[in-house]
Amino acid sequence: MDTAHQNQTEIKPLYDGLLSVVVPCKDEEEMLPIFRDEFFKVVEAMGNPDFEIIFVEDGSKDATRDMLKKMSAEDPRIRYISFSRNFGKEAAMYAGLKAAKGDFITIMDADLQDPPSLLPEMFGAILGEGFDSVAARRKTREGEPPARTFCAKWFYKILNSLSPLKFTEGARDYRLMTREVLNAVLELPEYNRFIKGIYEWVGYKTKWIEYENVERAAGTTKWTFWGLAMYSLDALTSFSTIPLAIAAIIGILFCLLSTIAIVVLSIRQLIFHNSAYGWTSMICVIFFLSGLQLFCLGVLGQYMSKIYLETKHRPHYIIREKSK
Repeated sequence: MDTAHQNQTEIKPLYDGLLSVVVPCKDEEEMLPIFRDEFFKVVEAMGNPDFEIIFVEDGSKDATRDMLKKMSAEDPRIRYISFSRNFGKEAAMYAGLKAAKGDFITIMDADLQDPPSLLPEMFGAILGEGFDSVAARRKTREGEPPARTFCAKWFYKILNSLSPLKFTEGARDYRLMTREVLNAVLELPEYNRFIKGIYEWVGYKTKWIEYENVERAAGTTKWTFWGLAMYSLDALTSFSTIPLAIAAIIGILFCLLSTIAIVVLSIRQLIFHNSAYGWTSMICVIFFLSGLQLFCLGVLGQYMSKIYLETKHRPHYIIREKSK
């Protein structure tokens, strides 16, 4: 037996049990073979432990579904779920987590911005240090547009100031967790999902691993600036009711100010006569207060829309096709 073969056979698997890897993907035809090959390299270096990859195809317009069918036929460790249309990344992650059979579960993006090479370190923290989950965060956002970096930074500041939960800036959906943590996450079947908030809400002992930002290996991002803005708004209203309190406080303050103004103007009119002037300024004040009212109604509407969607009890997604 040659030395290379002997060294290969002496490598013990890094963990006992099954690892489930959930990979949401939309229009990732170019990335799928690259992701598979990169992941297989990491698994081989880990001693070839048992794993399954669950690709969740979220209404792709390219040949992503055909590629997944081919990959699944070639390797039974690769499974796929295909949606009837685009339901969003949160729904895709939820479907993958529900389908996972593993003792350890992780979520990765197909674009390799969640490096599979971090898995050995993640397993080391769970198996050797007693953590229940290990999460990844980017130290920098190099390669992203400056406007997106600025907005992301302020999003976390605002979210942490308004929510009782504390969110880590630069956090990714990439996280390795035990089956116990996954079961807790799946106990929250809410329709309006924000997975980062759900992780924080269920708790458990979590270690954070930092890494440099990695650009996509191929293809383009599917997130638009408007989509990220709406996602941020959903996150804020999903885990904080403080905006409702702020709207109520603003209303009370302006009621007090208007009451004081009425008293002052009435006294001035009685003393000086014809002192209630300023048509232009009055119109400006009316417009300002009207805008403030619409803002408060908008905040209230966001929460009411969430209640509306929750009470419909619609499914998070519809599966068009899946592997056996």
